[in-house]
This record gives sequence, C-alpha cells and structure tokens, in this order.
Amino acid sequence: MPVHTSQGSQGNHGRGVSLGLALVSAVAFGGSGVAAKPLIEAGLDPLHVVWLRVAGAALVMLPLAVRHRALVKRRPALLAGFGLLGVAGVQACYFAAISRVPVGVALLVEYLAPALVLGWVRFVQRRPVTRAAALGVVLAAGGLACVVEVWSGLGFDALGLLLALGAACCQVGYFVLSDQGSDAGDEAPDPLGVIAYGLLVGTLVLTAVARPWTMRWSVLGGGADMDGTSVPASLLLGWIVLVATVVAYVTGVLSVRRLSPQVAGVVACLEAVIATVLAWVLLGEHLSVPQIAGGAMVLLGAFIAQSSAPAKPSQEPVAAKPSQEPVARGTSETGRELSANGTAV
Repeated sequence: MPVHTSQGSQGNHGRGVSLGLALVSAVAFGGSGVAAKPLIEAGLDPLHVVWLRVAGAALVMLPLAVRHRALVKRRPALLAGFGLLGVAGVQACYFAAISRVPVGVALLVEYLAPALVLGWVRFVQRRPVTRAAALGVVLAAGGLACVVEVWSGLGFDALGLLLALGAACCQVGYFVLSDQGSDAGDEAPDPLGVIAYGLLVGTLVLTAVARPWTMRWSVLGGGADMDGTSVPASLLLGWIVLVATVVAYVTGVLSVRRLSPQVAGVVACLEAVIATVLAWVLLGEHLSVPQIAGGAMVLLGAFIAQSSAPAKPSQEPVAAKPSQEPVARGTSETGRELSANGTAV
C-alpha cells in the first residue's frame, strides 16, 4: 500500500511539472505580441518581425543543431515537417489571414486547433479521448470568442478564413509532430534537436516569404514606444527571440511529450488570455467585461481537460494485476503545447 501511495505521489508531481512547462510555454508565446507590436508600430513589417524572431532563435539553437546532426539522416521528414508546419506555416498563414479578416476572427479560427487535435487523435490515430478533454475544448473555444470579441468585426472573406484555418491545421502539426517518438524510449528523437532544425527549416521558408533584404534595419537601432515609454528596439527583439521563441518552443515541445496532445492544446489556449492581459498591463489596451469572462472560461476549460485526461504512460513494464488495469489502459494515450504556438506574434 505505501508503494502505491509513493507511485501516485510521483505521478502527480510529474504531471504538475508537465503542466508547469505547458504554462511557461503559454506565457512565453503569449508575451510575444506586446513586444512585437511596438516594433511594428515603429516601422517594421509584421512578416519581418516574424523572420527576425525565427532566424534569431535558429541562430541561438545552432549549436544544438550541430550536436544533433545525426537527426538529419534519422528523421528528415520529422524535421522538415516541424519546420514547415510548426514554425513557418503557423506564422505565414496567420499573418496572411489577418490581412483579409479581422484579427479576432483569425485568432479564434486558429485556436480551433485543439478541437482539430482531438479529431486527429480520435479518427486518424484511432485512440480514445476523454469527455473532459472534449468539454474543455468547447469551453475554451467559447471563452476565446469572448476574449477576442469576435462579434466586434465579422468581416467575411473566404480566402482569409481559409488561411486562418490553414494556421490552425499547421498548429495541429506542431502538436502532433512534437509528440513523435515520445513512446520510443531511448530511440526517441531529442526534442531540442527537433526544435533546432525546425527553426532552421522555418527560417529558410520565411526568408523566401518575408524577403528580409527589404527590411528597415535602422528601426532596430532606435527605440519603440510602449504605452508612452520608449524602449530600445533591440531589447524587445531580444525578448521575442530568447523568451517568446526559444523558451516557448523548448518548454512547449517538452510538455507535449509529457502530456496528451488534446490536453496540451487546450492549455495552449491560455496564450490568447495571457496576450490580452499583458496588452492591458503593458500597452494600455483595456479588457472589457466579456473578455474577462472569456478568460475565466478558457481557464476553466484547461483545468477540466488536464484534471481528467490520462497521464503519460510509463516506459516500464506494468504487471498484469487487476488493481493496475487502469494504468495499462492509459497506454493508449499520446503525449504533448504547441505551443504553441508557435502562435503568431
């Protein structure tokens, strides 16, 4: 009996660490907007900010890419897919979408990704999903509608909505590809190596899209206005690269490997809430009552999903005892937050 109690305590601790990683990722991704907006208002094109973000992070992670160079031969498809979908795809599709439809609409469509993750796990991988995870997605989606105040501008543009849906599908790719090999034990691809090469691939793709040679590089040497306070543009860029990208992707992919994709996807919805709160505090963009209520719904949805979904299965063999049967059934789950999001700036 004491052994079972110890194992349960260790499992709860491990789950707490995993959720902590997912929350750190959500905070890091969610904090990208408040740093990027002053740079955009100072004269940088949004796509140029995205390129600086990804290229700078790729440079930081370059030593890890060299260290894990064997991954290029072992898992080339995984690296290419993560870079195309989890890094470049989300960014490019989102910014193309907001050029045609309101930001609130594009953001809400993009955060349909958790529901799409559930569909992938249930109908493509043919793995069970919990009712709690499904309920959490519904609550989080409804909350996001309030957070972004989707009713404030429902401009309909078929291509714009299609691009936003493309961003959501790319975010699904982030969650699914982050989980690849998580049950392979020692043979699992190193997550840091996957992130490093994903950022390199994303940089190559975004270079062709953003054309950084046309950027106003002089903006980076000056200051940017943050709610009446002048902040060095280089400092904001450093935050975007080191925190909103490197830390966000590392903690996000690690949390995906430890949690189920559907739970991680719902936790990732907190990015929109965090972004809104930070914009309120740092940029003076005040929250309305519906936005506050929506944020509470997102938090409730994330809590319901994470509190009931099965934990990541142990790699150790489980004895076939009746009292351990629920643990054996838990092996049907896969693990995570996307983060993220790599969501758009």
